[in-house]
Amino acid sequence: QVQLVESGGGLVQPGGSLRVSCVASGSISHFYAIAWFRQAPGKEREGVSCLSTSDGNTYYADSVKGRFTISRDNAKNTVYLEMNSLKPEDTAVYYCAVGFGFWATAWDQPHRYDYWGQGTQVTVSS
Repeated sequence: QVQLVESGGGLVQPGGSLRVSCVASGSISHFYAIAWFRQAPGKEREGVSCLSTSDGNTYYADSVKGRFTISRDNAKNTVYLEMNSLKPEDTAVYYCAVGFGFWATAWDQPHRYDYWGQGTQVTVSS
């Protein structure tokens, strides 16, 4: 069992940057998939980015490609999501998730993940 705790959310102006973090209570090195999802009010949870730990490949939703970067620090059991050029439509609760398996064509499907954090709110507004 692993617990995930996100932090770093907040209010940021359009065009600004923010980095959210996810700290795991134990090692994340044995999970094959580490991902960030987000959920806006009235919308379904959507995959934002995923890191395949076996080969280091990263995956991004088209809506964030070129603006967001996922990374990890195994020594700190921490996953990061660096968000740049933020837009109002990026406003959502951001969740980190880890999974024992990885599917390149299904990384953005929430049911593929085994553990979730409680989320951190990101609001992009002027």
